[in-house]
Amino acid sequence: MRRIFGGTNNSTITYYDIAKNEVTQDYFKLKNAIPLGTNAADLKQYGSKMYCAVTGAKDTKQDSYIEVINIATGKSIKRIPFFDDSKDFMPRFIAFYKNKAYVSGYDGYISKIDTASLAVESRIQVGGALEGLAIVNGKLYVTNSDQFDYPSPNSTSVSVVDLTTFTKKLDINVGFNSTKIAATANGDLFTVVKGNYADIPAQLVKLSSVTDKKVSSNEVSLEYLNITGTKGFVIGDYLDPYLKTFDISTGTLNGNFVTDQTAIKTPYGITVNTLNNDVYVGDAAGYAVTGKFFCFGADGKKKFDFATGTLPQSAVFNYNYK
Repeated sequence: MRRIFGGTNNSTITYYDIAKNEVTQDYFKLKNAIPLGTNAADLKQYGSKMYCAVTGAKDTKQDSYIEVINIATGKSIKRIPFFDDSKDFMPRFIAFYKNKAYVSGYDGYISKIDTASLAVESRIQVGGALEGLAIVNGKLYVTNSDQFDYPSPNSTSVSVVDLTTFTKKLDINVGFNSTKIAATANGDLFTVVKGNYADIPAQLVKLSSVTDKKVSSNEVSLEYLNITGTKGFVIGDYLDPYLKTFDISTGTLNGNFVTDQTAIKTPYGITVNTLNNDVYVGDAAGYAVTGKFFCFGADGKKKFDFATGTLPQSAVFNYNYK
């Protein structure tokens, strides 16, 4: 999935057939005869469907939605509206738990979608400009970011939601402008805290889902993190956009993930194929019109790459068993 900043209907999906080495650009529009939308932020897989969070534009009404797509065919199953008569919900990121999809929004709400009916069951107000979210130990953890277009006094915490009752429990103070978060299998979480690029430093903060408290922090400036299984990956900020692994016990950064001579100019997102542990890295290529997706083995050596649209950030896998 990719998007272009500042444009209407700027998001696309690229389809790559590994066996045939064939690329299809703007795949969603080809299959549905309509564009994917404006400012797509996330693409996640649950069962046979993929869910795309289309944030929409700040000054355009009723262009926020979740696009639910059949992975095998690329056909839209349902476009779930994320707006009402008063405002757009501005959906950002998606996580799944017990046949429900949970969606963060810049409007400060978490929305719960039933994955069978594809209807929004309920929404609760949680914080400010919500960004990344993670689910562990029956609780949802969501970052409260600092967004110029969506100002909020709650921009220094991670909010915690009890998913059994679907109620907010508390806010955990982590520092100014937290954006991304990921959970480990043992119940720890790491969140990227970006600071203010001046006198408030950026950090990688570790939390415990057992105590719902901050455990530790490392002063480091990151744009992105991913935890899949026992592996952790981080991308450095725009001044130094490295791609490294990190220790998911301590939060300590390790060496570069890529172990061959492959050059990634602007790493933008990471998706791990849990079937074979291949690591897919989106390269924004200096924010050019055309990006690229790389596939690496778990050893950090490139297997293949293919062209995408601008700002490729996440992948979903279509497993075709024969």
